[in-house]
Amino acid sequence: MPELPEVEAVTQTVRPLIVGRKILCVHVFHPIATKPQSPASFVQAAQGQTIHAVARHGKYLVIELDRGVLAIHFRLDGRLLWFDSAKDLLARANCPPHKIHVDVALELDGGVLGFADRRHFGRVHFFASREACAGIQSLGVDALAREFTPQLFESLLAASRRPLKEFLLDQTRVAGIGNIYSAESMWHARLDPRLPASSLTAKESANLHKAIVSVLHRALECCLHPAPDFRDPNWWFEGLEKILFAYDREGRPCVRCGEPIERIEQGGRSTYFCKSCQK
Repeated sequence: MPELPEVEAVTQTVRPLIVGRKILCVHVFHPIATKPQSPASFVQAAQGQTIHAVARHGKYLVIELDRGVLAIHFRLDGRLLWFDSAKDLLARANCPPHKIHVDVALELDGGVLGFADRRHFGRVHFFASREACAGIQSLGVDALAREFTPQLFESLLAASRRPLKEFLLDQTRVAGIGNIYSAESMWHARLDPRLPASSLTAKESANLHKAIVSVLHRALECCLHPAPDFRDPNWWFEGLEKILFAYDREGRPCVRCGEPIERIEQGGRSTYFCKSCQK
């Protein structure tokens, strides 16, 4: 699932391709991608508008238009694709021999931006303003924003009795951290994911804050080198496994103490940690 670093890498990569471009035509190939908005209302709202900016909050990518915004949530497998022209799109998308899956495409005055999610969990919606998007408005402070200070983080932790892992996944508290980078951050901070969030000391809170910011920046660097290649329908982020010390390493030795990494379930999600050095 794309988390903050992946979505930020997509944001930075797509920005120079589409900012300043006009949306000439909107193609909705799979209506589920715009639900609960109808394809017709989505097309009418976006078509003819100019793209002025591309931003991100948490795991949302936001495309700012003349009037309103397009909000993209990638969920599990959503990704962006790029086609050189409408002719290229229609020749290759959702038809043999290429069978490149595309759900929604924005035909611009210079290329076509496509959104694809074969599992149909991802969504693309139009809103009259960013404030009108309930999903974005429900988000807490972005984990890479200047406002995400050690002091704010400490106060958020102190107000929650939830297990630390579940707290970190709560997007209404801190936006952008998912299953992968929560595990990595807690490993770096040497904290047990089962600890009540409010039980952390000031020093532990500061160490975890530092770990979160460091892990996210390191992952972002990895996601940008190489940058997403939207022209390749099978592109995905490469090399992330090289920077992971806990996530998906069940049974493998902890690189810090040598004891095996364990996996437990928390809130229906897998949590990976080292019992020996995460206290």
